[in-house]
Amino acid sequence: MCNLYRMTKNAAEVAAWFDAVEATQGANFAEEVYPGYPGLVVAEGQVRAMTWGFPLVLTGKQGQKLKPKPVNNARADKLETFFWRPSFAQRRCLIPLTGWAEAQGAKGRMTRTWLSLPETPIFAAAGVWRQSDEWGACFAMVMTDSAGTAAADVHERMPVLLAPDDYASWTGGPPGDALALCRPWNGSIAIDRTDEPWAKGASWQPGLL
Repeated sequence: MCNLYRMTKNAAEVAAWFDAVEATQGANFAEEVYPGYPGLVVAEGQVRAMTWGFPLVLTGKQGQKLKPKPVNNARADKLETFFWRPSFAQRRCLIPLTGWAEAQGAKGRMTRTWLSLPETPIFAAAGVWRQSDEWGACFAMVMTDSAGTAAADVHERMPVLLAPDDYASWTGGPPGDALALCRPWNGSIAIDRTDEPWAKGASWQPGLL
């Protein structure tokens, strides 16, 4: 599952790439996006900054509400369950990225392996979004099985990647048509195994639901 991704282009470049309206002037987001932090999405024809992860409100032993946990990944086979259904039916979005990372290696010594699409400056992962009381607008990335792809050598799951011809079907088509797009990527995937420590900069325990 994806708990870190890169978006190295600015909002204006993203808007031009996706033929969308830039609605993020002055928005604050980093090139490396972690759960619980802002990232760019294309929703309703606009490029916007939203928090990565739907808030999951937890309760302590005394019944007190704890700090929400960002559930940043949505399994494709769970999109029609209670937690995701309203957003999947009504609020699907594109998540622009230039690469995503997975952790590899022994516990305590894990490093980052970056995956991307060769010769593709920006590509899109499937996402869903909603408004939340805790963080305002927030989004989650849809994940699918990586079997049959180069990504399977790194992790058993990968983001649902969308070809440009499928953007409109994902964002505005019937849920059944959108669900049919939740499949492993059938094109080339570039893999860059690095010696970068996995944990640097991360401060949240991410979630997949």
